[in-house]
Amino acid sequence: MSIFAKLSFKDQAFRLREDAILDATTQLFASKGFDLMTMDDVALAVGISKPSLYKHFKSKEELAGAAMLRLLQEAQAFLDGLDAALSPLQQLSALLEWAMRVRLDGGLPFLPSTSAHVRDMLTRNLRYVAAALQLNMRLKKIVQAGKKAGQLRHDLPDDVILYSYYARTCDPAVEYLRLYAKMPDEDIIGHMLSVCFEGIRA
Repeated sequence: MSIFAKLSFKDQAFRLREDAILDATTQLFASKGFDLMTMDDVALAVGISKPSLYKHFKSKEELAGAAMLRLLQEAQAFLDGLDAALSPLQQLSALLEWAMRVRLDGGLPFLPSTSAHVRDMLTRNLRYVAAALQLNMRLKKIVQAGKKAGQLRHDLPDDVILYSYYARTCDPAVEYLRLYAKMPDEDIIGHMLSVCFEGIRA
């Protein structure tokens, strides 16, 4: 029996509402950005009153931190579910494909580095920092394994590969291809994966 099933009906309803709040926050965070997003926006999107929202989260900062933390946890869960037989390069490709699908569904905000306010807010969130470090260490091990297997360039430092990889999750080309090139999502994902791992040289 799952932990969720053991909860009382009231607690289950609370959890479900909290998930809905985080879903709405992530969508608003992605579309409006942290600075323009308000607690009123979130409450309206979920269909609850602002006092009800404050029963779950005391501030916009706490709410955004929880939404970003959940994204990191979902990324970890995705990696946990991958076939152990996948090569390091296949693991990196699968995770990036997952991230782009989440992004195209409006569920992946731009990197925190694009906003000093968001970056400072998240660095004060110890749970987020711990989760981010854990994911980064895990991906660095995959990168190192990829180098050892001859699948990634040995001349590039691990951090150059990692941060270039992270940047692909917020590349504006994804939106441009959908908006201006009218390209289907599947084509966008396929081309962006190709550019990331194969480059644009003939």
